[in-house]
Amino acid sequence: MIEAEPHGLDADYFASRQQGIAGVNGSEAGGEAPKEEVVYVKENVSVHPTEYIADRISGRLSLIKQGGSLCMSWIPYRVENLSSQLSEKDRYLYMIRLLEFTEIRSIHQHTPALGWHYVVVLLSSGLAYPPFYFYKGGVNEFLDRVKQHVFLVRSGDDANVLIVNGFRDSLQLKKSVLVGGKPCQSPLAQKVWVTFLDSVGRVKDTKSLRKRIFYGGIAHDLRKEVWPFLLGYHSYDSTYAEREYCAAVKREEYETIKSQWQSISPYQAKRFTKFRERERLIEIDAVTIDRSVSFYHGDDNPNVTSLHGILLTYSFYNFDLGYGQGMSNLLSPILYVMRGESEAFWCFSALVERLGTNFDRSHSWVHSDLFALSKLMEILDNELHNYFKQIGCSDYLFCFRWILTQFKRQVKLLVDHLHGKIMEFDYEETMRLWEAMWTNHLSDHFHLYICVAILKRYRSKIIDEQMDSSTLLLFITKLSNHIDLEETLRGAEVLCISAGEDGKACIPPATTPSS
Repeated sequence: MIEAEPHGLDADYFASRQQGIAGVNGSEAGGEAPKEEVVYVKENVSVHPTEYIADRISGRLSLIKQGGSLCMSWIPYRVENLSSQLSEKDRYLYMIRLLEFTEIRSIHQHTPALGWHYVVVLLSSGLAYPPFYFYKGGVNEFLDRVKQHVFLVRSGDDANVLIVNGFRDSLQLKKSVLVGGKPCQSPLAQKVWVTFLDSVGRVKDTKSLRKRIFYGGIAHDLRKEVWPFLLGYHSYDSTYAEREYCAAVKREEYETIKSQWQSISPYQAKRFTKFRERERLIEIDAVTIDRSVSFYHGDDNPNVTSLHGILLTYSFYNFDLGYGQGMSNLLSPILYVMRGESEAFWCFSALVERLGTNFDRSHSWVHSDLFALSKLMEILDNELHNYFKQIGCSDYLFCFRWILTQFKRQVKLLVDHLHGKIMEFDYEETMRLWEAMWTNHLSDHFHLYICVAILKRYRSKIIDEQMDSSTLLLFITKLSNHIDLEETLRGAEVLCISAGEDGKACIPPATTPSS
């Protein structure tokens, strides 16, 4: 078969382009055609309408941005082939002049170690084009270019199927179903939890357990038993007996550490500046944290006293780090769940062990997280990232509070002389959010994808209203208690899957993990 050079394209194609092929996209007659930008071209991409090699049709595959939409085009070359059984008319049955990705349901990729690589494009209508063969390779390059403009979510049922999403500019996700096909589940309950344990209490499949918690959370009455595993207080391969023994030893150790500050006399405290400073900060935070929650409500509340004691004990347990403002926000839900001081202390200690550098005075590791966030935004929403650069917010400091307190922070408000609260999510949803992050199911840095999901949810408002740095910070602050948890989790999941290896590669090794 003698194929024409790539530049020898169908003359009718050029004529239709000159007349404004944008009409295919719904433009009215006589209207101005949207501006086009070719973002990808691959020559010698072929289809096989029959089993005969002589009938192979090669052409040019292109990706074209038009009017804010990404379109796909495949135009066959003109050919002189005496042995082909196909008529000239038949050859152009497979031509794609301009196909918007909004009409595509999925792309099936086939890249075997041996054999030709090809993709199959399945339309929303259920119809499919014949396979497009990349004889000289290039399937991954094609898909990488698509991902720069359209979200592709890998199917949970078949890793070779990439589902096309329209969430580049909006994360209007259904609360009940994940776009990639994985439904949300009910919270992990006792009868399901026991199926993950063997006869002596060891967790049999930690990966499946984490995945189950990620998609459904944990029933509140079971959190006291499961949180210690997620936080690292208990090992997944520990037995019932080992956990009972560990709890007894740790309880004694906690009381020993606690006695160190309890034994300090007023006379000693006068000559112990560091102790007085930390105690003062802890007292200020402890008496104001989450007082609208019934567990901490009221004067002389023993739970507030316990929270104060745990924080002061931790300042002696980790004297170098001591106490940093924001720690009380992490401890409050943990004590609420665990109830006992010793168990709450060791779970809290395990969490701070991972996040502790967020609380040093320089906050250097928070800034590392913000740098990683900027790199993720550059990949996942370059337009919004560039807007932040334009208004002088490329450091993403407006997200500082989210990262420092893991999306939970209580602020003191004067409302009818009572302390009110503002939190990114309400108390129950904060615990559900933390459980998803602590699983490390999709990423060790899932909190960064949550940040991106929230920002993308409000990208149109931020850009359309041309917010400056001050207005943006005020807007982010006012988002408190107005963020839909399940929508945000599903959005972050889509973003994490879409970013793939590129997302992992752009996060520096020093970035703080989610748990």
